[in-house]
Amino acid sequence: MNIVLFGPPGSGKGTQAQFIVERYSIPQISTGEMLRAAVKAKTPLGDMAKSIMDAGGLVSDEIVLGLVRERVAQSDCATGFILDGFPRTIPQADALIALLSGFGRHIDFVISLEVDNQELVARLSGRRTCPACGKGYHVVYDKPVLENVCDSCGTNLVQRDDDSEQTVVNRLRVYDDQTSSLKAYFKDLGLLHSVSGCGAISEIQAQINAIIDSGIVSDHS
Repeated sequence: MNIVLFGPPGSGKGTQAQFIVERYSIPQISTGEMLRAAVKAKTPLGDMAKSIMDAGGLVSDEIVLGLVRERVAQSDCATGFILDGFPRTIPQADALIALLSGFGRHIDFVISLEVDNQELVARLSGRRTCPACGKGYHVVYDKPVLENVCDSCGTNLVQRDDDSEQTVVNRLRVYDDQTSSLKAYFKDLGLLHSVSGCGAISEIQAQINAIIDSGIVSDHS
């Protein structure tokens, strides 16, 4: 099955994506990873993307779609994939559907993890990291034994710049702006499934599994 996965920063999307990968034996692919791989491999699209990024520009939809086309044509995507970080706009969604149609394929599920922004701010702004050994903590959910001190090496913990409350609020605003119209788009197509990202990880996983299992043999013809 082919899945598009949405989830704001701090929603647990990465954790749930890995569960899907393991349960259904399909790869998780992201535009960021595809770009880095193409640049490293010095493919024609990778070289084109590198020249644009080196000049400070944004990689065009045409290049990203070309990378998606190359990636989903690989053998490990034969039985499906999870697409993370794409599409981000309705024109990209239109182009993705057309691209997959060219392979005789389609999007089976669009799964959106939903978490209240207030909860997301608490999750992200509460994160702390040890600058010496890299061990992560949380001021509420995973406290060190001694406040603000790493259990492993005794170094004072720090908050990353992108976890400051104002930065988190801005990141969530950008996410909401990008995805609100996309979620409506996929809802109109009957593909959107919203899942609460609150509660036990296993419970969230079970909700996602139930959605996928209920339609795993659906016929789109």
